[in-house]
Order: sequence, then structure tokens, then C-alpha cells
Amino acid sequence: MALNRYNGMQESMPNSFSSMLDRFFNESVNTRNFSDFTPHVDACETEKGFELQLALPGVKSEDIAIDFQEGRLTITGERKLERKEDGRRYHMLETQYGSFSRTFYLPDKVNPDKITANFEDGILMVNVPKDEHKTMKRQINISSASGKDKNKSRAVEENATTASENGKTEKSKSSKTA
Repeated sequence: MALNRYNGMQESMPNSFSSMLDRFFNESVNTRNFSDFTPHVDACETEKGFELQLALPGVKSEDIAIDFQEGRLTITGERKLERKEDGRRYHMLETQYGSFSRTFYLPDKVNPDKITANFEDGILMVNVPKDEHKTMKRQINISSASGKDKNKSRAVEENATTASENGKTEKSKSSKTA
């Protein structure tokens, strides 16, 4: 029995350079699915909101829709393939065409009423501002469950201030009422 080295690529390698080129062009054109188009997205957060940039070359603004519902920003559209069949035979077609849909989940602190979008030179820029009321820091006062506790705390404060003004050491009195 003779041992042969297994390379793994022997079955898939073409026999000649010409057959390799034929295989390359046939696979790149014939196996392309035209319903898959995923635009590239750059997303960032600033102090004032969120910014999304989508690369949509060759897409018209009327072919884009932006929806916001329940914290989800969905951008849908279509990049149409406009073939001009005047004696052309494509050997390679790497550009993606078809419909697309991208959904982004945003936090509750956004203001959906002020979302803006601008489409220029094949770049869709979507600005989602933060809601100032939801992001503003607030100090919350703590109140007691009953009005008596509130009066007791005031009495403790008054006793503590009286003790310091008189110069007497009546701290034990103020700590007893607390």
C-alpha cells in the first residue's frame, strides 16, 4: 500500500489556467444572488444623540423608507439593477443589488419626534437625538412614610442646633429623639 499526501485542494483545482479563468468568471456571475444587498453602516453615540451613516451608492432617496416604532429604527429600501442589454455579456458582477432592511435597537432615552435624515452623495445620515428630559440628572428627595417621622427629624435638627448655640453637650438628647 502506498501513502499519498492529501492536499485537500487537488479536486477543486482546475487543470489549466484557461479553465481556472472560465470557472472564476462563471462562478462570480452565475452564483450571485441579486436579492442580497446589505449596506455598510457606521454608527456612533455623541452627547446629544446617535448618528447612523449608511452607504447607499446608486440608491435614490425615493427608494428609502425610515420607520421608528417601539425603540426600533428600521431603514428599508432597494438598490435596483438597471441592465443595459446592448450586446453586453458580464464576466464579473461584484456590485450588490436588491432590497435591504436594517434595524437598529435604540435605548429609551431617544426623542423619536426629532429624528432627522439627510441623503447626499450616496450617504444616508440619520440623526437620533437624545431626549433631554430623560437624560437630565435629577436629585430625588427622600420623604418618610408618615408625617410624624418628618416632625421627629425636624425636632432632631432643632435640638442639634440649640445644643451647639448654647455650648452645652446635649448631643445625647438629640440622639435620643431620633
